[in-house]
Amino acid sequence: MKSILLTGTAGFIGSNFVPYFLEKYPDYQLVNLDLLTYAGNLENLKECEENERYKFIQGDICNRELVEFIFREYDIEGVIHFAAESHVDNSIKNPGVFVETNVNGTFTLLDVAYKHWMQKPFVKKKGYEESRFHHISTDEVYGTLSDDPEDLFTEKTPYAPNSPYSASKASSDMIVRSYVETYGMNCVITNCSNNYGPKQHDEKLIPTIIRNALAGNPIPIYGDGKNIRDWLYVLDHCKGIDLVYHNGDKGETYNIGGRNERTNLQIVDAICTILDEKVPPKERIGKESYKELVTFVEDRAGHDRRYAIDATKIENELGWRADETFDTGIVKTVEWYLNKYL
Repeated sequence: MKSILLTGTAGFIGSNFVPYFLEKYPDYQLVNLDLLTYAGNLENLKECEENERYKFIQGDICNRELVEFIFREYDIEGVIHFAAESHVDNSIKNPGVFVETNVNGTFTLLDVAYKHWMQKPFVKKKGYEESRFHHISTDEVYGTLSDDPEDLFTEKTPYAPNSPYSASKASSDMIVRSYVETYGMNCVITNCSNNYGPKQHDEKLIPTIIRNALAGNPIPIYGDGKNIRDWLYVLDHCKGIDLVYHNGDKGETYNIGGRNERTNLQIVDAICTILDEKVPPKERIGKESYKELVTFVEDRAGHDRRYAIDATKIENELGWRADETFDTGIVKTVEWYLNKYL
């Protein structure tokens, strides 16, 4: 039984990844280390609680003593590192927490893994020849793009983070890179576009739109609503992580994107159109359409205009493809939140 440490998987992406990974790999034992901050919820993993190959440990990735104990106790042979503070608004209000978790936490995990798996730089201990550290990152490290649809983030795009959140993730990416170059560690990095789907925290854009619409509250949209993001269905992201962890080349970065660019206004329009059909607004909030609730609010400080990923590398080298279009994925997503909120 191979033991893999997963961090932060009581959160959105991780809690979709764990059941997928448990089912696909019956010879893996998964150890989930999660601090259970406001963004983590064990209810997200209720389906895994009785699985004897799944172990949950509440704790901080910055706690070196705890991380060392986990590596020894479970003889960790791989790490897939999801844990991160990720809400941009929160990073603007309190950047120190983001530096502590995203930078220092990543360093702690890397350094403990290095000492557990390797005798010295470029010399692996016996039994750990295949051990790998997979760092989950974001497209926000690349900064912002022009409105030109041909302008896309690739793995060669220079880093230019614009928020404390993206700066902390860029910093953690660089630390991972340094452990490859200096110590010869087997690490890979994936940078993903905006995820959406079941189990996302209520504070994020899509759950906020759905929740506020159903309650008849204003749907807040930053600025002019024309900021563009590339949207990736969360299970498609999980499948990409799986492929990179098992088949990606050491030291490489792979960008995972859905090729689904939408403005925030288009996102609201799509969701409200689905809600208008499934939960008629006339009966619920006395309006003809939930779109009447859209309210423009002051723009976020340092708000990047456009993100879009070129996923050619992972598509060509590893054969990954997104199964969901935005049109299919958003219907599944809305239906999941209707079951939660109604």
